[in-house]
Amino acid sequence: MTEKQLALKSVEELKKMYPDALCSLSYSNPLELLIATRLSAQCTDARVNLVTPALFSKYKTLDDYCNADVKDIEEIIHSCGFYHGKSKDIIGIAQKIKSDFGGEVPSSIEELTTLPGVGRKTANLIMGDVFGEKGVVVADTHLIRIANRIGLVKTRDPKQTEFKLRKLLPPEESNNFCHRAVLHGRAVCTARKAYCEKCGLSEFCKKRI
Repeated sequence: MTEKQLALKSVEELKKMYPDALCSLSYSNPLELLIATRLSAQCTDARVNLVTPALFSKYKTLDDYCNADVKDIEEIIHSCGFYHGKSKDIIGIAQKIKSDFGGEVPSSIEELTTLPGVGRKTANLIMGDVFGEKGVVVADTHLIRIANRIGLVKTRDPKQTEFKLRKLLPPEESNNFCHRAVLHGRAVCTARKAYCEKCGLSEFCKKRI
């Protein structure tokens, strides 16, 4: 089986296991997704979703964040960890969007990665979920682990994983594949243990065979 065939088979099997490929973060607009994704660094999406309702109900507009007191945001997001840096980045993101992008979340990976604390993983997520761009790959820890175990990549480097999977995955499937990999990484192919006996990928997974 070629790498391309392996990628296509993986796409189809994860589709069967997780027909609803949805982002795990709760949000109602592009700015909220951008902020929630920044909060998710070194933190679970479940924890972020417990924190963001209070944050989003208090800070409703871009200007609210631009004029925010960093200490107040720190207090709200404290349980997400690394709250000093995340609070500064949230305000910095809002201020740069206002000053450099006319108040609108930018629509390219190159522009998104100029925002404070925004790397390629976050930028790819925004491009896929907000702007519907095809071919994006959100190289988070779950995707990297599963792609290695299946045999699609042989690297733990996020950028190398992203660019390798961009070549292998059908562009129209890649964003949803990443969402499904997150769900699979939490439920079945976990970091601590791979539950191969209940995995639809086990028939061809390099870790199993």
